Amino acid sequence: MSIETRLAELGVTLPDAPAPAANYVPWVRTGNQLFVSGQISANADGMIKGKLGDDMSVEDGAAAAKACAISLLAQLKAGCGGDIEKLVRVVKLVGFVNSTPDFGEQPAVINGCSDFMVEALGDKGRHARSAVSAASLPFGVAVEIEAIFEIA
Repeated sequence: MSIETRLAELGVTLPDAPAPAANYVPWVRTGNQLFVSGQISANADGMIKGKLGDDMSVEDGAAAAKACAISLLAQLKAGCGGDIEKLVRVVKLVGFVNSTPDFGEQPAVINGCSDFMVEALGDKGRHARSAVSAASLPFGVAVEIEAIFEIA
């Protein structure tokens, strides 16, 4: 089954790849790897803001991480010239969680991205990962995630 078909089954339409917010590029291709810059938690309603361990639940954080996953796939598609089917696999995700010093459930938050990658991509979505805390993130968003993809 194609990736586009699977996304449609999940009710997901990839947005246009978000433009960078500063002096960097959204992705870099080197050889058969595509490095995607950190994607902040945002959806059609705007940025998803909050601090885990304070004003945001783990479930809401996981939903924010899923929003990051959708933006990562939009950047992947752009980096593949519009052909997301060039994806070979997700290699690595690095997730940053805007959280209080005593919050320790960063992995559960970033699971929102990881779980979606596997749900949407099957075995191609299985990846290595880091999930770390941040005292703050740009614009007060809840989550930021970057990715490395292998592409054909």
